[in-house]
Amino acid sequence: MSGFRHVVMFKWVAGTTTLQQDEVAARLRELPGRIPEIAAYSVGADAGVNPGSYEFVVVADFADRDAYLAYRDHPDHRAVVDAHITPITAERAAIQYEM
Repeated sequence: MSGFRHVVMFKWVAGTTTLQQDEVAARLRELPGRIPEIAAYSVGADAGVNPGSYEFVVVADFADRDAYLAYRDHPDHRAVVDAHITPITAERAAIQYEM
């Protein structure tokens, strides 16, 4: 398989509500219908199996680096990040790699 993958994990600030977390997931799940460069997209909350894990993940696949950059900078993606994710983020870890 070839392509480009983006993985980002979040820990939320103390006091983040389930409603806020659900809103993040819902808004992110709308993006594949708005950003044609997304080839595959998965978001989800941690299953709670191991202590110390991050609380939420996004895994997104693209045809290439340029498609990822189009997603990264797309106004619909930026709006979700700015309005719903940044205000409740305590920690973020991300990686992008060629598949």
